[in-house]
Amino acid sequence: MSAATIWWSILGASVVTYASRGFGVLLSGRINTDGPLFRWVSAVAYALLAALIARLLVVPLGPLAATSLTIRLASAGFALAVYLLGRRNLMLGVAAGGAGLALLRVAGWG
Repeated sequence: MSAATIWWSILGASVVTYASRGFGVLLSGRINTDGPLFRWVSAVAYALLAALIARLLVVPLGPLAATSLTIRLASAGFALAVYLLGRRNLMLGVAAGGAGLALLRVAGWG
C-alpha cells in the first residue's frame, strides 16, 4: 500500500466522521426531546441495556462465567442497593458491585 493511498484513506475517513458529526450538530436543535419518537428511542436504549445486564448475570462469558449465579446476583443486588442509598450515584453503585463481586469471590461464597 502506498503512502498516498494511506493519506487518502485517512482524509476520507476524517471527512465522513466529521460530516456526520456536523449534521448531528445542525439537526440537534430541531429534535423534540419530549416527542414520541425520542421517547421510543430512549425506551429501546433502556431495554437493550437491561437485556445486556440480564445476560451478563444469567449467561456470562469469560472470567465472569467462573463465578456462581449466587455471587453474581448478590453483587448486583448490593450494587443496586448502594446506588439507591447513595442518591443514585452511578459510579458508587458500579464500584460497590465490582467490590462486592471481588470480595464474595475471594471469600469463597457460591
